[in-house]
Amino acid sequence: MPEELIQLVDFDDRHRTLKRILGRFGSFDPEVERRVREILQDVEARGDEAVLEYTERFDGVRPASLRISADDLAVAAERVDAELMDVIKDAAAAIRRFHEHQREKSWFVEDGDGVMLGQRVVPMERVGLYVPGGTAAYPSSVLMNVIPAQIAGVEHIAIASPPQPDGLPPAAVLAAAHFLGIDEVYATGGAQAIGALAYGTQSIPAVDKVVGPGNAYVAMAKRQVFGRVDIDSIAGPSEIVILADASADAEFVAADLLSQAEHDERASAVLVTTDRRLGQDVAAELERQLSALPRSDIARASLNDFGAIVVASSLEDAISCVNELAPEHLELMVEAPWEVLPSIRHAGAIFLGPYSSEPVGDYFAGPNHVLPTGGTARYASALSVGDFLRHQSIIAYTAKRLVQTGPRVATFARGEGLEAHAAAVEARLRRLNKTD
Repeated sequence: MPEELIQLVDFDDRHRTLKRILGRFGSFDPEVERRVREILQDVEARGDEAVLEYTERFDGVRPASLRISADDLAVAAERVDAELMDVIKDAAAAIRRFHEHQREKSWFVEDGDGVMLGQRVVPMERVGLYVPGGTAAYPSSVLMNVIPAQIAGVEHIAIASPPQPDGLPPAAVLAAAHFLGIDEVYATGGAQAIGALAYGTQSIPAVDKVVGPGNAYVAMAKRQVFGRVDIDSIAGPSEIVILADASADAEFVAADLLSQAEHDERASAVLVTTDRRLGQDVAAELERQLSALPRSDIARASLNDFGAIVVASSLEDAISCVNELAPEHLELMVEAPWEVLPSIRHAGAIFLGPYSSEPVGDYFAGPNHVLPTGGTARYASALSVGDFLRHQSIIAYTAKRLVQTGPRVATFARGEGLEAHAAAVEARLRRLNKTD
């Protein structure tokens, strides 16, 4: 194995390596930031015409219409390979079953004196889902973004995805949208798509929230429109960490590391192991398997720049390294994964045992594959039904309770220097006292 393919480091020497891996996230080229700002301002000012111009400039095609017709959606569904369409349908069913468990209900409690308090759960009215294009088609992103929104009860769901040379997004993306009953799909991508969803144009109504992954321009655009609309997260390059002991299969470990390394040159694939021999075997396996991959150049660059094999002297040290990384995907290829699980504090999704390969979660198992990256699993979670819901506090006071608590409310308000707050309560107390 060439020495430069992936770095083998001891646990005590891990800090520089981990810093480099975590440093991939959160920093943007100032030129990207400036360019995105210009695009967003132009889209807000000129609407459709700006969106069409940028789509032609960046994707090489000017769609005849930004909104894709119902006929084109239906034709795409017919064009997709029947076996793939069956898989999409089965995956959608599994994803729906899982996310049905995330449903939330409004609740109310009686607090005495006729007072009612509660929380009302209501869906967002309109959301925009971004499905990336480029070198691959991602119908799985359609499923993972649309289905939780549908379960939440979102009434209007719009999809934006970059067009191919024929002026339409990939057929598999359109077919997945058609199968899920989504008829509002737009042929545009990049920062201009995010701007159109956030600000609205002549053809694209504004949304309340934008979700979905994308390149650096999409991520920066989401960051800049946040506040005007809500967003799910700033997605960074994909990543996987595998925690393994001597019981792990080197072939399986290497295959799963490559499953993420092939995504992007800035993707990260890390093995943390208590067995140096396993680390050496995995390094050899990576070289062997890499030669057969169509995207080998991408995977090699990823492993070279942001890959590592960390060798720890104990399972406790290995677990602490995993928690430092707070990875998007974490596989536990250890002898007793369920015993290790309680010690894992930070991870987006956790895969237990040798047969829970990360791609199973990407496509078919049911949990969402839109996950926190770049160490943000310390505070962020997978996309869920709850991301498309709002929680409204409900307060229904009675005269009796206000007489009891009103003076204390007024005292608290005056303690903060807010006289009008106090006066609003005392006006009611005076009226109630006259009534008595």
